[in-house]
Order: sequence, then C-alpha cells, then structure tokens
Amino acid sequence: MRQRAGGLGQTGSVGRAGGSTPATGVAESTEVAAVTAVAGVAGVAEATGATGVAGVAEATGAPEAGSDALSRTLLTLAVRDYGDGDEEFTEGIDEQLAVVREWWAPDGAAEPFRHIPSPELTERHDVELFLHRSGVRELRGQALVVFITGHGVTGSSNTHFLELPRTDGQRLLATAIRTNEIVTAALDSHADNVLVIVNTCYSAAIDAELASLRKDIRNTRRTGCRIDVIATCDHSSTVLVGRFPRVLRRVLNRFRTSAQITTPWLSVAHLLTEFENELGGHESEHRLRRIIDGSGQTAVTPCLPNPGYRPPVQELVAASLRQVATSAEVVDHWLARASGRPNEQDPGWYFRGRERLNSRIAAFLSDPYGVLLVTGTAGSGKSAVLARAVTLSDPEFRNHPAYKQALELAEPATVPPEKSVTAAVLARHRTTVTLVADLLRGLDIQPEGHGLDEDPISLWSAQLTRHLASPGPPVTLVVDGLDEASDPSGIIRDVLAPLSAFCTPPPGGVPGPRGAQPSQRTRQLRLLIGVRSSRPLDGGGAAAPEDDGPSLLGALRAAFPGALVERTDGDAAEQDIVEYLHALIGPQQCPPETVWEAARTVARLVTPSFLDARLAGEQLRSAPDPLATVADPEWQELLKAGTTGLLRRDLRLVAAEGLPSDVALALLRAAAHAQGAGVPWSNVWPAIAGVFLDRPLENPDDAIEKLLKSRLNGYLAHAQEDDRRVYRPAHEALVATLKERSDAELLAYGESDAPPARGDAPPVRDDAPPARGEAQRIIGDEASGIGDEAS
Repeated sequence: MRQRAGGLGQTGSVGRAGGSTPATGVAESTEVAAVTAVAGVAGVAEATGATGVAGVAEATGAPEAGSDALSRTLLTLAVRDYGDGDEEFTEGIDEQLAVVREWWAPDGAAEPFRHIPSPELTERHDVELFLHRSGVRELRGQALVVFITGHGVTGSSNTHFLELPRTDGQRLLATAIRTNEIVTAALDSHADNVLVIVNTCYSAAIDAELASLRKDIRNTRRTGCRIDVIATCDHSSTVLVGRFPRVLRRVLNRFRTSAQITTPWLSVAHLLTEFENELGGHESEHRLRRIIDGSGQTAVTPCLPNPGYRPPVQELVAASLRQVATSAEVVDHWLARASGRPNEQDPGWYFRGRERLNSRIAAFLSDPYGVLLVTGTAGSGKSAVLARAVTLSDPEFRNHPAYKQALELAEPATVPPEKSVTAAVLARHRTTVTLVADLLRGLDIQPEGHGLDEDPISLWSAQLTRHLASPGPPVTLVVDGLDEASDPSGIIRDVLAPLSAFCTPPPGGVPGPRGAQPSQRTRQLRLLIGVRSSRPLDGGGAAAPEDDGPSLLGALRAAFPGALVERTDGDAAEQDIVEYLHALIGPQQCPPETVWEAARTVARLVTPSFLDARLAGEQLRSAPDPLATVADPEWQELLKAGTTGLLRRDLRLVAAEGLPSDVALALLRAAAHAQGAGVPWSNVWPAIAGVFLDRPLENPDDAIEKLLKSRLNGYLAHAQEDDRRVYRPAHEALVATLKERSDAELLAYGESDAPPARGDAPPVRDDAPPARGEAQRIIGDEASGIGDEAS
C-alpha cells in the first residue's frame, strides 16, 4: 500500500487551508515570473508537461541571480497530486505550503523571502526542468531555504527517492528522482546560508548518501557557509500528510508567543527544541532530524526568520549607563500619566518628583570629587533616584525629541550636568569579579587576561586604579544595589575601598603636578553608591546617625570617612509618596481633592515604601471611587500588611478575571526562584510553576498570557538573557515575599485574616516549601537546554 506521505501524521481529515496554493500549484504571477527571472531566462518558457511555468517572464523587478548579496529565497518543491483521486493528500500538501509560506514569505512582511514555488510536477523531467529554470544551482544571496514534500521511498540500495505521479516502482532510477539530487543542488549553490527541509516518508534515509556527497562540495564552502539539512522523520517511519503542518503551525505560534526569543533570526537548535516541545516528548520517531549540522547549536541563521521578533525599544542612554538607567518604558509611562502634558507646563512625576532628594544628587554630580551614599529601607526608591540621575546626565537622552521638552520643564536644580556620569553598574546578583569587569568595560577598558594562578579581582582592581591614576578628565562611577550583590563586603574591600584616594583632593589640594593642565592631572573621582539600610528610629532625617553598626552602610562609611549620606526614607518621604500616588492614580471621575485625600491617607500607611505605594496606587487607579476604597476597613488592613496584603488582594481580584489565584501565585513564585536575570516563558516557566502547584499547569501558555495582561503584570519586570525575554519580580522585597510567605498567607482574604506585621522583608518560614529544591533542579536542567520607581 502506498503510504500517504509528506508529513508527520496520524489519521484524521485535513481541512483545506485558507489562502493555500491553488489546485494548479502555481502561485501568484510575480512568483511565477521570479522562476524565470532568477534563472536569467528570457523569452518563452517551455511547457513542463503539466500546468507549469509557461509564457513570457515579464519585468517584475525580481533581481537576477547574484544581484543582491542580501537577497533571501524560499524554494518549495511539492508533489501535490498523484492522479489517484486522493483529495485529502492534496489538501494536506496545500496546508504544508500555506504554513511554510506564512513563516518565510508572509503577506505584508517588511523583508519576506522571495518565493519560488514549483509548478505541477508529474515526471522526473519536470523536477529537473524546475531546478534548471529556478536557477537554484547558481543562486547567490544571503539565504536559500528549500522545502521538499511528497511521497518518499527507499530503494534496495537504501537510496531515498522522491516519487512522482509517473514513477514506476520497479524503475526508480529512471522514473523517480533521487532526493539528494534536489538537496545537493541547493547545498552546492552560491548562497551564503542554506537550509533544506525534507518532509517525506523515510526522509532521514538521505543521510548516508548525503554524507558522501557532501565531501564533493568545495572545502571553502563546507567550512565558510552555514549549510543545514533537516529530515522530518526517521529512516523507517511512514507518515501521514496532515500531521506536519498542524505541528509546524503550532511551532510558528510558539515562536510568536511563548518562545519569546529576542533575535531577528533563529538557530536550527531553536527550531528543533520548540518542535520537540510541541510534540510533548511523544512520537520520538517524528522528531526533526538534523542530517547536516552546518551552523552549530547556538549560531542563528538568516534561513530561519523569527516570527516573534519585535525590534527593541530604542535605547535612551549610552551602553555604559544602561545597567542602572531608567528604561524607555518607564519614562514613557510617566509622560503618559502626567497630570498635564509637557506643553501644558507639567513634565510629569518622573521629571519633577522628589525635588529635594534629586537636587542633592544633582548638586553632588556638580562637585569635582567625593562619595555619596544613597540609602534607605527596601522599596524606598533608592534605585529610582539613581536611575533618574544616570538617565538625565546622558546626552543622547537629553537631546531625544520625545523627552527634550519635558526635561526643559523640570526644576533646573534637579537635573545633573550633562555627561556627569561616566559608567553605571547594577550590583544585583553580581560577583566581585563580574562587577569590577563591568566597571572597566563601562570605562571602555578591556579587562586584562590572566593566568590560572592569578586573581582576576586583584588584577582588574589594580587596572582600574591605574586608569584613575593616569591623567585625564574626571570620572563618575555609579554602583546600585550593592546589598544585592553576591559578596557586597568583598566588593567594598577589594574594589571600592582602594578608590578612596581618588575621591578626595591630594595633599595641598592640587590633583596633579603644579601648573599641569587638566588633561595631565590624576583623574578626580565621584562615587555614587546605592545600598539598603535599616531606618533610624527617629524617622530617618537627612542627617543619619554616625554609628551604623556592623552594616554595609557602616562598612562604606569606614572605607569613605568623608562620604555624604542621603536617605530615601527620611522626613520628606511621606510628602514625596503623596505626590507619587497622586500621579499614579491620575484623573478620575471625582473631585481632584478626592484623589489628594486618598493619596494622603495611603501615604500615612505605607511610608516609606514606594513599592507598596505603587501597588496600592495601581489598585486605586482601577477603582471607581478611590476614596471609598481607601475608607474600606478590609482594604486598610491589607495595606497595613504591606506587600503581602496588597498581593493577597490582587490575587483575589485576578481570579475574578479568569486566572485562578493559585495558578497566578505559582507563576509568580516560579519567577521569584529563577536564576540569573529571570525565568523564560517557553517550557521553563510552566514547569517550575507546576512544582509549586503540585500538579502540571493546564493550558500554560494561556495562563501566562493572562498573567501578563492582568493587574499582576505590575509585580514583574522583564529583561533579556541568552536571546530570550525573561521575567522576574520587580523588586527584591517581592522576591522575599514570594519565597517566604505561605500559600495560606497569600491566598487568604477577609476580615478573619490576621495580616503579618509590616516590615522590610517577611520572616523566613519554618515550613519553607520543599518544592524550592525541585524548582532549582528544573531551572538548572532547562538552562542547560536552552526600573521602576519602587526600587
């Protein structure tokens, strides 16, 4: 019995794809003309014996072969109709072609592949003529993708053939075509990158013969180009036509949604991984087989466009400042929420808020040297004020047309001098080695190589010191999140403390040889450091106590005796939070004084936490009557519980919006336990969440999509790591809450609840979830396979 081949299969009818290739197999006239244009054929195209390419190739603007080094071509060779009346087979092939075209040559794409479809193929000569007229053997350009589908068969010699309607099973050499004849036509072309996908029965049987034929490709091409060949089933599998397009379409959707790969192109490994993820570990015989590996595991190839690629948001500042600077999303957020637009003389909270504190930082950045320690309790806005200073000092940001006017309307005293920050590093989760290396790179200095017996910390710290000791302009270094580093004490001792000599004037007050020009003097240094500390019992005035005890703040003061200290949780914090909440809540269908009154009430309860103020403000923003919500005793009790109480209410509300509270909490816990920059969506996030749920997560992509579109999205921040978008809690205080509070504490809601007392961080539970170890195991296994104001 003839196997209905061409794709991964199981029985069942296949629906005709909308917009699929018409019954003749010939696509739009521009594509037909491209067949002859690419080959450089002029005049009348000869008949192919079927309904193939015929007629005059009109001038369509299609480039001749080799005329465009960046051109990309998709060639589809499909045998659709074997003349046996099997409409289901033809429909399945049409669906395959529709999905392939949707991926590589979608309508409306900015840079689609030029598509060359085969005409109706009846006999071997038709295939040979198509290969000749398409010009595939002489094709040049950036990328060539060839998709082959139809009936496949292996001969007695284990040679793989593509069957045609007029093939005689007893005379395969004469009446069928060796599949590798098509494959090698592409491999030995002049295209810089080639990908061939063979989707027939027994398709992996091309491997032995192809391994020998590949040796006949010139060595410079084998080693200098990315050449990849994929088979869709193994040597012995007979497969049905409809399975492959259904799986491929789901993979296409995975790349558009859950894969969240951030590069414009994919690697072959990305395709294999997501295809297998879609198979769910079943049907091992239908996994994609990599017959030729020409691009490796990590290299992306122009042959695989990323359907989910979104161009990155334009960077606001120079690369040396981005670790600490405010993101474009946050700045745009505050401009959009300004009570009056910039042309109405109101630049918004981001530009005008926390005036006293921002003025102090701007004044420090105007001094020639010194150390300023910005400190406060968790969530009191340390990172936000540092990010603002870094961002507003950058010339690229200051001259950006979207922000220039708002910046000009800000209070001048709060704006730091242009170019007053040289490099900024976020210490969160960084080791001493990575932090000092980042500082050097921020100064455009490449860390020196070191031997196995050399300590890179000592070597690179000395390199940093030598740079500062050389003549040159002043340097300002910003280090934020010092308390969140892997070894903050080591960073202070081995990296920061040795810089103290450059933060004060040398004896006699002259920073270089007498009479030397500024460019010949030892560089002056400003250090701006963000570090968490406990709040003084007196409420945290501007003048912090001199004795900080055995804390990081105390260690910094010991290393820099003349350091200035600014607290973000001082006496002015409550009024700052009132203004912050008013900007967050925004205009409502109620008197303006109502919003101010609600803001003042909340500020009294949450000060000094900007984190809790943000969470409360988002809840009030969506409330019909903010003042009524604030007056609700239950809501006030939750507010008194701080982050825990506010999260508890949002988990209850999100359940009413269609996302079960326990599922939402498991997803947030998974993000809190992620290593590195965060957790990727793909299969990793659902797998870790399933550990905390103690059951597999049902419809995981739907659940994550609901989470990211819900009010709980405000609890998350996102970044990029290993070419994927990753998610983590927006603040370390949230990480602590999600790791240490029990399900009973976070999912309970009502007057009978006894909320835990407000604090900087929740206490460690004696019943810490045993799932934590399993979650870390999953993170490790998956990794081997694949700014906000409240800071």
